[in-house]
Amino acid sequence: VFSFASEACKTVTFHIPSKLEADKIVGRVNLQECLRSADLIRLGDPDFRVLDDGSVYTASTVVLSGEKRSFTIWLSDTKTQTQKEIKVFLEHQKKVLRKRHAKEAVLRRSKRRWAPIPCSMQENSLGPFPLFLQQVQSDAAQNYTIFYSISGHGVDQEPLNLFFIDRDTGNLYCTRPVDREEYEVFDLIAYASTADGYSADAPLPLPIRVEDENDNHPIFTEAVYNFEVPESSRLGTTVGVVSATDKDEPDTMHTRLKYSILEQTPKSPGLFSVHPSTGVITTVAHYLDRETVDKYSLIMKVQDMDGQVFGLISTSTCIITVKDSNDNAPTFKQNTYEASVEENAYNVDILRISVEDKDLINTANWRANFTILKGNENGHFKISTDKETNEGVLRVVKPLNYEENHQVILEVGVSNEAPFTRDFTFRTTTMNRALVTVHVRDQDEGPECSPAAQYVRIQENSAVGSKINGYKAYDPETRSTSGLRYKKLHDPKGWITIDEMSGSITTSKILDREVMTPQNELYNITVLAIDQDGRSCTGTLAVSIEDMNDNPPEILPSDLTICKPSMRYMDISAVDPDEPVHGPPFYFSLANTSPEMNRMWTLTKVNDTAARLSYQKNAEFQEYSVPITVKDREGQSATKTLRVNLCDCTHPSQCLAARRSAGVILGKWAILAILLGIALLFSVLLTLVCGVVGAKKRKGFPEDLAQQNLIISNTEAPGDDKVCSANGFMTQTVNNSGQGFCGTMGSGVKNGGQETIEMLKGGHQTLESCRGTGHHHTLDSCRGGHVETDNCRYTYSEWHNFTQPRLGEDSIRGHTG
Repeated sequence: VFSFASEACKTVTFHIPSKLEADKIVGRVNLQECLRSADLIRLGDPDFRVLDDGSVYTASTVVLSGEKRSFTIWLSDTKTQTQKEIKVFLEHQKKVLRKRHAKEAVLRRSKRRWAPIPCSMQENSLGPFPLFLQQVQSDAAQNYTIFYSISGHGVDQEPLNLFFIDRDTGNLYCTRPVDREEYEVFDLIAYASTADGYSADAPLPLPIRVEDENDNHPIFTEAVYNFEVPESSRLGTTVGVVSATDKDEPDTMHTRLKYSILEQTPKSPGLFSVHPSTGVITTVAHYLDRETVDKYSLIMKVQDMDGQVFGLISTSTCIITVKDSNDNAPTFKQNTYEASVEENAYNVDILRISVEDKDLINTANWRANFTILKGNENGHFKISTDKETNEGVLRVVKPLNYEENHQVILEVGVSNEAPFTRDFTFRTTTMNRALVTVHVRDQDEGPECSPAAQYVRIQENSAVGSKINGYKAYDPETRSTSGLRYKKLHDPKGWITIDEMSGSITTSKILDREVMTPQNELYNITVLAIDQDGRSCTGTLAVSIEDMNDNPPEILPSDLTICKPSMRYMDISAVDPDEPVHGPPFYFSLANTSPEMNRMWTLTKVNDTAARLSYQKNAEFQEYSVPITVKDREGQSATKTLRVNLCDCTHPSQCLAARRSAGVILGKWAILAILLGIALLFSVLLTLVCGVVGAKKRKGFPEDLAQQNLIISNTEAPGDDKVCSANGFMTQTVNNSGQGFCGTMGSGVKNGGQETIEMLKGGHQTLESCRGTGHHHTLDSCRGGHVETDNCRYTYSEWHNFTQPRLGEDSIRGHTG
């Protein structure tokens, strides 16, 4: 049984020397067998600490004053609220086997126990090799021959053959140096077995800890660091962070690093510092000047052992670039400048102004912005920046007049595109100023039309030949108007003539304000002024035509339709083309003061421009002519007769549609009546001719000729005959060999060169089939029974009674339409 083996959750006894240094292993307890699900481990003695694998180490130097010392390990499962404890006893190891070496571990053995002292070895040990580490012994060796063996990393696993054990004595050896950065702990397993192969004890875990040696230099993470810092940075501004790593054991002096600056280039003055623990580089100067030094190089040092003189050192380079800030304002090279320009010249450059700026070229901190601060109130000048040279370009954009100003003094300022960043304690202003004197050179100029537009007033309807002051130009050199001639370039309606010498105007026509569009606009005339040398200028003479009350108000529209009884009235309005001072309010009245008109129609005022026309309830449906007089406020009046159609409808559109339809029907009746009248005339003429012929043949006409009908009794030649229907409007065409009806009234047919017309008296005989086999038919052959004589003929009085009323009606409707 191992010396620290015990039943889980009961007691564990460790045999230790009377004194143990800090971080030395005491032994190992089996935590898994006690409480496998433990997630919290607590120790009752602050001088010790326990790892998750059950290894117990000293937290500080422990001196065992008595023979025994104890403490408790509590294991807790916070999820199930379960807790168990392990009681640990420490006993003094009295028997010492031997002392090997100052650096070798001491092996103590207690009675009836085989117990190795926690073992460690120095990293990179110099030997001699094989190096004795410790001795492992089993209690069974008192009664049996015991053979010892080991396994694990360093024995039968990589690195192979690093450790071996003497099978007889249990002495453990190391064969070569070990690098802790490669292997921190070797977990070996020791075995004790009898000669016949039986295990005398349970396998003993035998951890070999490699103690660190400061054999690794700290290494910077970068060979060269590059940082940037604005030159306007204040004291304490962070520039960057440098860092290093050390492969030695963490949380020891071997890996406690300290940073410092070995060298700064340029050396003076020292502008930067580094925090010894964090590696943060900051500025220690109030002001960095890029224009003096734009780049610094620092040699950074890092040293382990907290910077002690025996610590290992590494270095790195840090390049710090100072970024430009707008801490230098642009300045003019001169305080005053002079330039000249001819009068009336514009869009010409007259001066280029240079400035100096120490900031970085072609940046917003260097590029200049020029401004005209004073002297350009009339907008004659403009200053801009030449992007290539950074010069200010002064330009005349509006013509100057020598007669008004011989010179102009401008105050020009300059600043940068970027705002100024230096503290105002160093500089009270950020804009440099300079004075520019611009001399205006005189020119011999032509006439000047100023102002360009001049105004005159002419009364409407003024008599032809009326004279008014016209356009006046002047010589800018003498300020005189003499010696100039004037011509009219444009006169929209030809109303004006202009005097060539004086420029005065004369009306050539009567001016009518109402023909202008729009009426309230000015009548513009373009005038040309010419001096003796032929130089000229143009101006505009704006004529304001004063309105006269020369137009009466006019009623719109002329035709009205009123639906009775749905509409009780109709509103009428008037317009006056004159100005409002000669216009509304309008006064409406009935022009015809007859009792009948006043009884039928009434007018009432609606507003200043409209009146309401109402009719009486007993008014009949027909078209009325209603004369209405309207006056403006000055008595100018006009009378207009309105055609008012009082119609039986619900909407005026219905009445208008009915009138259009009726007009079409009456037109057809009129055309038919005219055709019938012509046919009747021809019938009368034909009757007279036949009467003359009959008289010669001693065939007389009956006395009641006016009451008889003319019909065709014979059709000799083959062809179509026109016959009438009962209503007298429709005709049919039949062949003379077929069934025949009476012919169209007034038609005549030759029979072998002889016309036969017979009279049928009264209304008692009928004209029947008129049918036969021969080509010659007489009236007698058609006589016989009473067969609807009205279907085949009309008496003269019937035609007369039919056509005359319709001719008259059509004539009346044509007049009314």
